[in-house]
Amino acid sequence: MTENKKKPNPIDIHVGSRIRLRRTMLGMSQEKLGESLGITFQQIQKYEKGTNRVGASRLQNISSILNVPVSFFFEDAPGEQSAGGPGLAEASSSNYVVDFLSSSEGLQLNRAFVKITDPKVRRKLVDLVKALAAEADVD
Repeated sequence: MTENKKKPNPIDIHVGSRIRLRRTMLGMSQEKLGESLGITFQQIQKYEKGTNRVGASRLQNISSILNVPVSFFFEDAPGEQSAGGPGLAEASSSNYVVDFLSSSEGLQLNRAFVKITDPKVRRKLVDLVKALAAEADVD
């Protein structure tokens, strides 16, 4: 039987999606990340899809290049819930953030927002978005 043939592990898929999320948040291409690691962009694609498992030393290198702790890649991982872990509402809330930042619009907004250095302008922008969202709820 070959039915169990190479089905990616959910943790490998999650780690890969977090690599992709952070890479795209930084505006880095798969080619650039691959070059930094001395591997091909195809290998990066396989990591990001969870097709290939990322080894410990390679994950350490990726965390250094993407400037995040290794733990970043395991945040909200499937089956990660501990006794004091997040409840369902918190978990779905953080998944919503990941989904948002994985979208084209979310990335564009995030990149533009972090370039705004004045805290008052940032606050006003948040207030504007909240007001627009409230308007959308009324319609």
